[in-house]
Amino acid sequence: MKKSNFILHLVFWGLAYVFWIFIFRNNTLVLTRAITIQFCYLIFIAANYYFNTVYTIPRLLNNKKYVAFALCLLAGIAITAALRVPVTILVNIHIFNVAKFHPDLLSVFWDSFINILFWVVIILIGKFVADRVRSGIYIEQIERERAEHELDFLRAQFNPHFLFNSINSIYAHIDKSNKTARNMLLVFSEMLRYQLYECNVEQIELERELNYIKNYIEMQKSRMDERINVSFCAGDITAPIKVAPLLLITFIENAFKYVGFNEAKENRVDISMKYEDGNLCFRCFNTRDSYINPVEKSSGLGIANARRRLELL
Repeated sequence: MKKSNFILHLVFWGLAYVFWIFIFRNNTLVLTRAITIQFCYLIFIAANYYFNTVYTIPRLLNNKKYVAFALCLLAGIAITAALRVPVTILVNIHIFNVAKFHPDLLSVFWDSFINILFWVVIILIGKFVADRVRSGIYIEQIERERAEHELDFLRAQFNPHFLFNSINSIYAHIDKSNKTARNMLLVFSEMLRYQLYECNVEQIELERELNYIKNYIEMQKSRMDERINVSFCAGDITAPIKVAPLLLITFIENAFKYVGFNEAKENRVDISMKYEDGNLCFRCFNTRDSYINPVEKSSGLGIANARRRLELL
């Protein structure tokens, strides 16, 4: 993206340069003189454009500091217009070989100021329009994707009453002496209830999400090899935090999926979470096999979906 943007900017300034040369060249101005003069203008106009797009617009205009933005815009143009005065003198004396060149310095400054101001404003307006169009297309795409995701979610819904009735029937048929299986089924039922009834929101209380994560970890521990050590630490998080539901579980599922089963060294899954300085820090780590078959590559859909969800959010 950076390379393509660089090429795009280069092409734009190249076309602008050619446009200025042939549009503002008059009958008395030879081509080489027009090329030199417009190149100087190109440098000063481009400098002001990038100064505003990199600094004044994101830091001042976007933060509604309109007076400061206007002052910085005019100050940048005034500085470049002032710089063009000595540049004009040097170009005429050393490049065009005008021996006695004594211009009206104030007139050169004001001409430069007006020209640079006009083209910087025109180009910035063009950028605003292009950004607005691009933003509109991106928002439409997001809304379309959200609608598609919602439709897919609705299509994937099955009758929850039938499901929970089936779970209750299975629970009743499990021998009462088999407490492990009965408890696992209860935990599974609670997790399913959370997914079906509580996750249809953009944000949910961290405490409820943590409870789901703990249940998931317990389910995984009950079926995993004893050689794998699992640790989970959520710290003492007391702040009323909300998170996107079922986002962190993607990484935890991957940790259990790809954890190694090495005989010669420790196998473990470490999951930790803490809240500090207004940030929720989540870490998920797993050891892996020393040898991984390159043919058995993962699809990477879980992480890709997590990234896309964050973009949409």
